[in-house]
Amino acid sequence: NLGEAYLVVANIPYYISSAIIRRLLETQNRPARIVLTVQQEAWNKGDLVGYMKGYLRSPELVFTSGGLIRQGWDETLAKYQARYGSDRATMGTLTFDIVSVQAVGGDGAVVLGRWRLTDTAESGSGVFSVVLRRTGDGWKVIHDHTSSDPAPLVPGGS
Repeated sequence: NLGEAYLVVANIPYYISSAIIRRLLETQNRPARIVLTVQQEAWNKGDLVGYMKGYLRSPELVFTSGGLIRQGWDETLAKYQARYGSDRATMGTLTFDIVSVQAVGGDGAVVLGRWRLTDTAESGSGVFSVVLRRTGDGWKVIHDHTSSDPAPLVPGGS
């Protein structure tokens, strides 16, 4: 039956799509989730500039981590480059687990989640909260607060 054959062909992209993409299409707060998914994919390809496209390219960007407050897109990019380089071998594999997305009016969202970085000397994990705002260039992270999990205790240590 031609109709059944067409149905199978038309659904092939759905079945070969990743679970992440299907989940994005089936959930609310898609713009915020899509920004983080695109960032994760860019990072895992070793594309640091692509990853940074999720952030507002402005001196207004705020990034806090490790007890420090950084201001601006340029400073944030420079810190990432200094710590992780800009290729797949040094950047490792990043995964985000989004815990919640809370809308803030019609043009904003706060995302709470966990991050995990593996396959690099800078491996670690922790929590993050990001504030996104709808801009003329789409949804962008305007504030990122990222914290690392505490180091595991060493047996016999203090």
